[in-house]
Amino acid sequence: MSTPVFPPQILPPWVRSLAAGVPEAPDDADPLPPAPPGTVLALGEAVGWVVPPRPFELLFGRDEDNVNIPLGVKDKRISRVHGRLVCHGTEWTMRNEGRLPMLLPGDTMLLAGQEKLIEHSYTPVYIGDLAEAVHCLEIRLIGGRRTPDDGAADDETAVPGRHELTPVERLVLTSLAQRYLRGLPRPQPVSWRQVADDMRRTALAGERSWSEGTAARVVSGVRERLSSAEYRPRVAGLLRDEVLGEPLGNALNDNLIRALLQSATLDPGDLAGLDG
Repeated sequence: MSTPVFPPQILPPWVRSLAAGVPEAPDDADPLPPAPPGTVLALGEAVGWVVPPRPFELLFGRDEDNVNIPLGVKDKRISRVHGRLVCHGTEWTMRNEGRLPMLLPGDTMLLAGQEKLIEHSYTPVYIGDLAEAVHCLEIRLIGGRRTPDDGAADDETAVPGRHELTPVERLVLTSLAQRYLRGLPRPQPVSWRQVADDMRRTALAGERSWSEGTAARVVSGVRERLSSAEYRPRVAGLLRDEVLGEPLGNALNDNLIRALLQSATLDPGDLAGLDG
């Protein structure tokens, strides 16, 4: 006997988390409808939805009057429509429409304009900065792959503390961070040789003689400026005495790149200068 199909609907208020599996209703409440594979449950800070597999779109963000799932309604770092969950018949994808990146399990970032297939049964999505406030969207896909730790307004969006970079610094850092900006899994900074080769092919190639050392000095200058005591907001984790483990240089560059992505100082649009 086939599972009856139900219409997309708001989750009842007794659903407080999706981490432990599809929640069970208390004795005095109606249970959730039987969910066929491909059904998605998405829960924000106060409102959630359950949608069976069918062409459908769920919007989430700060503008509580025009999204399905309000998220960070008083936090102007969150875009009015920060993202969307879209069902393409049987598969669900998530797209980042906001400025701030979305942090996914496995230390992966979904940057502005990037889209990702929802595969795992439980996916917590974090938006924000640990130094201020983090907002979480919980997603549970019925029939998705289990993860190792899986349990059963009209004003403009505030730019979140972007850091000023010169055109040369931006291009060098875009090259260094290109694996992150292209959305590759578990990205790492590229080599200094790659950065130097990239810079020789750009419109700024004639400004100086590009070598591995030249590229490294540009990045080192940015690290020192952003980590200085006088700089506001100072960025932690960019100095040698703040980082443990090897290779140290790679860790410092990774921390710098993530700080620039988290503040929306770099975004995938910067790749146009590199690719061009």
